[in-house]
Amino acid sequence: MNRRIGAHLTQDERCQIYALLKSGKSKRFIAKQLGVCHTTIIRETNRNQGKRGYRYQQAQENALTRRCKASEVKRKLTPAVIEKIKQHLIETQASPIQISGRLLKEDGINISHESIYCFVWEDKHAGGTLYKHLRHRAKKYNKRSSKTAGRGLIPNRVDIDQRPLIVEEKSRIGDFELDTIVGSNHQGGIVSIVDRHSKYAMLELVPRATAHAVSEAIIRRLKHIHATVHTLTADNGKEFSDHEQVSKSLNAAFCFAKPYHAWERGLNEHTNGLVRQYFPKGTNFTMLTQDQVMEVENKINNRPRLILNFETPAERFLMH
Repeated sequence: MNRRIGAHLTQDERCQIYALLKSGKSKRFIAKQLGVCHTTIIRETNRNQGKRGYRYQQAQENALTRRCKASEVKRKLTPAVIEKIKQHLIETQASPIQISGRLLKEDGINISHESIYCFVWEDKHAGGTLYKHLRHRAKKYNKRSSKTAGRGLIPNRVDIDQRPLIVEEKSRIGDFELDTIVGSNHQGGIVSIVDRHSKYAMLELVPRATAHAVSEAIIRRLKHIHATVHTLTADNGKEFSDHEQVSKSLNAAFCFAKPYHAWERGLNEHTNGLVRQYFPKGTNFTMLTQDQVMEVENKINNRPRLILNFETPAERFLMH
């Protein structure tokens, strides 16, 4: 992983640290995965350790607070800049990093995402509601429960170790990650399909997350671009038991991540979190329409992304 020397840890990196610690990985292993010195991980976990151990959301807030206090002179937010920030937050629910990058790209306004975070927290403490437009709305992050999945539950399962090495490079369109987002009381679901290179997401509403319904949704959504589909990577949920039919219909390799290795499908997990911003846990998916799901899909795909140099996933995907 290429990181700028001296760069601060990001929220996504802190999330990865949290997940790897939970899975029992050593700090040296984590440092190697993130491309940092192991002392960085030691310092990060020591200074942000709470009563319940290391939690990435708390660590991120602590880091932002320290940076705000360390600044001797606050960057002045003019009324015009504040209005642009509010517009991005309220209309597209973009993150402070995305807003910062887009302001620089479109308007030449150079303001850090830390300053935007500080502005949002100050607004909250003053009784404002801007924080509600952030992804987690300042709530503690609840990790998705792991599925009791294994090789025996999926016939002819192909492990991720057999996936072509080029997929790791994220250099081409057509390598997709798959997952399902389930509604309240396990009724209704959304099939999440995300391209690893462009981060372009496709969301398909299904009445139930059964293997048949999920496979049909995947084929229906990708059939028109089947010539571009190279690989599909899913978790070990039983809803992907019809993987052979999907692989045959799309002429693509279908692989499965290792059980309890969520980071092997990190993009999917991140995208599901973005969707949950609009359809939080407890939402009755049977009351949703595909039009409503498509509206969320369009918002996510037209949001600038730091990893894409503040291009949108739609711009990157449709460019090919």
